[in-house]
Amino acid sequence: MPEYEKAMRPEDITRLFVERSNAGDAAGVAALYEEDAVLAYPPGERTVGREAIRALWAKVLANRPRFEPEPPLPTLVSGDIALTATPPKDGTGARAQVARRQPDGSWLRLLDQPEFVAPAR
Repeated sequence: MPEYEKAMRPEDITRLFVERSNAGDAAGVAALYEEDAVLAYPPGERTVGREAIRALWAKVLANRPRFEPEPPLPTLVSGDIALTATPPKDGTGARAQVARRQPDGSWLRLLDQPEFVAPAR
């Protein structure tokens, strides 16, 4: 696996995700996740593990989607765990991720909820 830039702050993961996705680099996207991470995607399903996440992103990125950076909401950090979130530009729902600090001080995603839409009331 190539040497990738590490996320030294939880907020760096989103920037690196956008850069790697727009470059069509599924392995680079997967490298942002812990080995046993859980991704709530496709909608209604779960993709578990870095290799499964890589395979999923290889399929998604084959269509060459374009991702735009979204301004993050304030990050919540407690020790080695962080909650990051971004509001989608269309204003519906939110994206939320739980990241964990690694032994080298970098951060990786543990849980990723890329599309969460609150139920209508």
